[in-house]
Amino acid sequence: MQDPSRSFAPSPGAAGWWLSLYPQAGEGGGSFVYQRQIPRVYVPGQPAKDPERARVEAGRRARSKLRRYCVANGLNRFGTLTYDGTGCHSPRQVRQDVGGFFRELRERLGGKPLPYVWVPEWHKAHGLHLHFALGRFVHRSLIEAAWGRGVIPGRGFIHIKLASDLPVGSMTREESRRAAGYLSKYVAKSFEDGRRVRGLHRYEVAQGFQPVGTRLWARSSDDLLAQACDVMGARPIRSWSSAQAEEWQGPPAVWFAWA
Repeated sequence: MQDPSRSFAPSPGAAGWWLSLYPQAGEGGGSFVYQRQIPRVYVPGQPAKDPERARVEAGRRARSKLRRYCVANGLNRFGTLTYDGTGCHSPRQVRQDVGGFFRELRERLGGKPLPYVWVPEWHKAHGLHLHFALGRFVHRSLIEAAWGRGVIPGRGFIHIKLASDLPVGSMTREESRRAAGYLSKYVAKSFEDGRRVRGLHRYEVAQGFQPVGTRLWARSSDDLLAQACDVMGARPIRSWSSAQAEEWQGPPAVWFAWA
């Protein structure tokens, strides 16, 4: 007979522990829901009741989504593109340039769909830099050709490396998490910088590669973890619980990561 504590809840808002699990990204996070919650209605242009908390939460969600995308697609190579001279100071021009860069790079690699993520960063003296991540080896000469160095005036140097500084034997997921960590720093900075143009995303990804999540429900956090381990086929290598945070003010929450 099936353990009733491990069955799915009859409704999306049922009280209990809920976990959003992303098997491709090797992670899951969730919290305890006390009762059916009324969906929040976001009104564009309206100020948040607590702007600071809203900014922190928006930054956390953005970094989490970026990390899951990187890990799900094995994006473990971190690169940078720059402009020569005084640089580029137009966010819209940057997006046009980087869009052309990835289209050209994809064609030079055979034309198949190519997962990637990129984040802009304001430099003190040279306008915008572009930081990106890929999931395969690409020769430097191809990246330079796609970026147009020596052909299109104003394009600067490029840099790319495999995410490193990890323990010997680390798997691709850990490398991708490290690359995502690099990119997340620039996403976090964008929440402090008032130069972002309204309507432009803080980072961009190739479409069609978003990891698919699944929802798990249980009456206890221990059983929630057991369900997640059944799906993943292993115990997590890393975990976090709000019980560890002395100043945590929200409902009880958990997070797990798998190798």
